[in-house]
Amino acid sequence: MATTDRLTLVDLIHDAPLMMVMAVTGGGVASISDLLSVPGASRTVLEATVPYAASALSDLIGYTPVQMVASDTAEAMATACLERAKQLADADMPIAGVACTAALTTDRLRSGDNRACIAVATPQGVRSSHVVLAKGMNDRAAEDRIVSDAVLSAIATAAKVAE
Repeated sequence: MATTDRLTLVDLIHDAPLMMVMAVTGGGVASISDLLSVPGASRTVLEATVPYAASALSDLIGYTPVQMVASDTAEAMATACLERAKQLADADMPIAGVACTAALTTDRLRSGDNRACIAVATPQGVRSSHVVLAKGMNDRAAEDRIVSDAVLSAIATAAKVAE
């Protein structure tokens, strides 16, 4: 996504009535920066966390997941974020919990694909998506940018400002 398109998308997200709590781990962290660096973030972001340690992720979802980067883990994270949003937002405000768990390029040997699982929980239900990245094609910063753009797209869909 081009920078101008990203800024436009974030503006649209901020103009929508949706407020959210989000958590990202392993990747997708630029999405937090993107949301907070565009004026209007206080209309959208209630709280953003990066539970990077396994113990921090376990604290967020209430159990130790079998696999850190999996749809069910992302969905549990999003659901926990939705519960937190219910505590922080006004009762009549549309809310969501947004989560991303990712395994990106690293400096150690890791089996499996570079990938991300993204989930958005609303009172109407949970939707999740996946991003698979070809190993060796991008550096970590580029992979985080790809995943972060996917997070923003998921938020935009939940906010009904994009499909």
